[in-house]
Amino acid sequence: MGHLEVAHLAYVLPDGTDLLDDVSFRVGQAEVAGLIGPNGAGKTTLMRILAGELSPSAGNAVHSGTIGVMPQFIGSISNDISVRALLVSVSGPNLCAAGQAVERAELVMIEDENDVTSTAYAQALVDWGDAGGYNAEVLWDTCTVAALGMPFDRCQYRPVRDLSGGEQKRLVLEALFRGPDDVLLLDEPDNYLDVAGKLWLESRLKETTKTVLLVSHDRELLAAAARRLITVEDGLAWIHGGGFGNYHEAREARFRRIDELRRRWDDEHRRLIDMVATLRVQAAMSTAMASRYQAAQTRLARFEEKGPPQTRPPEQKITMRLRGGRTGKRAVTCEGLELVGLTKPFDLDLAFGERIAVLGRNGTGKSHFLRLLAGDGAVSSQGKFRLGARVKPGFFTQMHDRPDLGNASLVDILSTFGRDRGQIMEALRRYELHRQPDRRFLDLSGGQQARLQILLLEISGATLLLLDEPTDNLDMASAEALERGLAEYEGSVLAVTHDRWFARSFDRYMIFAADGTIVQTDEPVWDEQGFQRKQP
Repeated sequence: MGHLEVAHLAYVLPDGTDLLDDVSFRVGQAEVAGLIGPNGAGKTTLMRILAGELSPSAGNAVHSGTIGVMPQFIGSISNDISVRALLVSVSGPNLCAAGQAVERAELVMIEDENDVTSTAYAQALVDWGDAGGYNAEVLWDTCTVAALGMPFDRCQYRPVRDLSGGEQKRLVLEALFRGPDDVLLLDEPDNYLDVAGKLWLESRLKETTKTVLLVSHDRELLAAAARRLITVEDGLAWIHGGGFGNYHEAREARFRRIDELRRRWDDEHRRLIDMVATLRVQAAMSTAMASRYQAAQTRLARFEEKGPPQTRPPEQKITMRLRGGRTGKRAVTCEGLELVGLTKPFDLDLAFGERIAVLGRNGTGKSHFLRLLAGDGAVSSQGKFRLGARVKPGFFTQMHDRPDLGNASLVDILSTFGRDRGQIMEALRRYELHRQPDRRFLDLSGGQQARLQILLLEISGATLLLLDEPTDNLDMASAEALERGLAEYEGSVLAVTHDRWFARSFDRYMIFAADGTIVQTDEPVWDEQGFQRKQP
């Protein structure tokens, strides 16, 4: 069994910026803790320090037991490698080193097979067995069957790039939860998982005996699985021992305590300054008061040397003004529409002002449906669909694949809408992007790219919002800002989402099932069994 402990940890970025300052917390044995905070607060950096990839500038991070790590972007370790190599890469250091040695020996054998290379390959296989490699392959067979539906020997050399993001995540999570490590560091493990995958992840987190620290912005997952929450903001960390259900109340109560401590400090500071000033006058008139004056000076100096208490972290003030506009009574009409190879024919009437959440497993055609309505001619379909009068669609793409924006700065992108620099900076400030006005879209974080896409929808005046996983990379404050923006939006909304918290704010739901059937319901349905129960 293992635990994690961080004491007075600090980290300074290469450009000299203080990212983390005096961070301390403990994750006890068999505890599941959520690490949360705004985009850019240092959560991933902290996870990399805990994993031993980075060294802190001050303080220390220790653990007992062995650590298994899921990085934020599986693609960073899986580009152009096989399923086998991916599973080797997330194994312990000894097994990982032995597996990589086998791979190198195999490549040498392919290029030049002789007695020397054959002997080296044989020795690499012996070392692989001694490191527990063959036992690991038995475990990986269970993992690939669960995640990919096929045994390990059939998929071990399959390129990981051929797997969906959800399949990659599920495969690594299967290996880590079933593996021997005592402590798991999971950086956004829920991204790209569909609801069925998230429900599976929740169940594993609830039943595991491992110690787990996970970064997540999924409020439903945190509420269901995290027993305590560690918030990183403004370089510091604080711990909420309860669940997510009363997190916001606890955070506000903490802020009130911080404000009260600061008020008391300011009051005492003013009192000491006034005392020194009074005693200075009295000491000038009487030498008997000189010692009291010096003592008051010393007391004030010591008080100021200790410094004021922690101040309230700056609040994220994201304001999304999604205005829209009046359209015809029917914003979208579909008659016998079929996405070829994905769905059976279905009908849909989306009235002006309605909000419909599109739910279902990965690969059932949800994103294709939104792309079709957005005008993507590459989506193969049969049947009819039409947009209503004055309907202007605006599309938010899940993968942030916007080649039209990639090399342009934020100022250049927004200037194409006829805004001057002052108007541009005001808009960027509302989305907390004003510190990156000259940065390229490609250089923004995932959360920043998502916010910019929403800002472009706002400026475009779209009257039909087609949102494909809009909350996937947004931190909590940004997701809540989007919810507020949609509540005030005058227009219609179709949103593909696996975010159950976000989905509950919609009027009705389209369920895309694995068999191609589509059913419209008044309540969200998260699993295939529930979908079957909704069928007439």
